[in-house]
Amino acid sequence: MIGNSALRRMGIALVTAGALGVLVSCTLPGQMSAAPAVQAPNPAGEKLARTYDELRQSGGKVFVLEPSQSAVRIYVFRAGPAAKLGHNHVLSAPRFAGYFYLPQAGASNAKFDLEFRLDQLEIDNPAYRLHLGNGFSSELPQEAIDGTRDHMLGEDNLEADKFPFVRIHSVQISGESPKYAAKVAVDLHGQTREMWVPLDVQGLPDKLSVTGSFVLRQTDFGAKPYYVLGGLIAVQDEVIVEFNLVSR
Repeated sequence: MIGNSALRRMGIALVTAGALGVLVSCTLPGQMSAAPAVQAPNPAGEKLARTYDELRQSGGKVFVLEPSQSAVRIYVFRAGPAAKLGHNHVLSAPRFAGYFYLPQAGASNAKFDLEFRLDQLEIDNPAYRLHLGNGFSSELPQEAIDGTRDHMLGEDNLEADKFPFVRIHSVQISGESPKYAAKVAVDLHGQTREMWVPLDVQGLPDKLSVTGSFVLRQTDFGAKPYYVLGGLIAVQDEVIVEFNLVSR
């Protein structure tokens, strides 16, 4: 017989189960200038760095997105008849590789890429939970955070050992400054899906600050939202991604 204390321990660890790792952050007022040469922020971005260095040499400007000035937040929600025994979760990507190319022809022909590793996600930073209201404000113990990470990265969910990266690549950009709509290809869990994302872009052509948000459904990428006890405690399929991306 499973008592309430056991249910609570399960609930603490599960709500992030199928969260992604992700994606994209929002507009922070920051100074952004085109880099004289593109350098990868970390080894994961070396291929992207080469691609955008080639674009820079063809004309236009390349902006390198700076993780320390930017923010990527992923919100995962509890579900099920006993949802109150679980927790909502906030994931963040403190490390990522990101680039934005602005050609001489203008923003409608621009390109951008963002990628990060699932195993580098930060889970439930108290500073990020603090101001989100009653649904998020509780500070979780390290045991619960570790359990959430195990579920999220495990073979029953995102399989981070097989599919370590989340990648977002622009396919098409429409609109006019400062409001744009970008069709992006999201690569997650070994599958790619396209979607439209509204963007607020400030500072071009001299600097760059991009804000946006979108919703991902885990099942669209072949990932199963985590659940226990026949769904008594579960994770919602829909995940909210918010981003504020600022160049160096």
